[in-house]
Amino acid sequence: MADEVTFNFEKLSVYQKSLDFVDQVYLLVKDFPKEELYGLSSQYKRAALSISLNYRRRSRKFRCTI
Repeated sequence: MADEVTFNFEKLSVYQKSLDFVDQVYLLVKDFPKEELYGLSSQYKRAALSISLNYRRRSRKFRCTI
């Protein structure tokens, strides 16, 4: 099995908490009405994901450790 590549930002608590937030948002919008599938629920999901993606992109220590 190949070694997994990890990045320094993945170890940061703020990044891990942003992924937990994404999980919570997905659980929340799961119970939204079907007519909101492409409305508010989609916007909530995209906004939650952008937090972790933007942090990862702006991380200054984007070095790979194997």
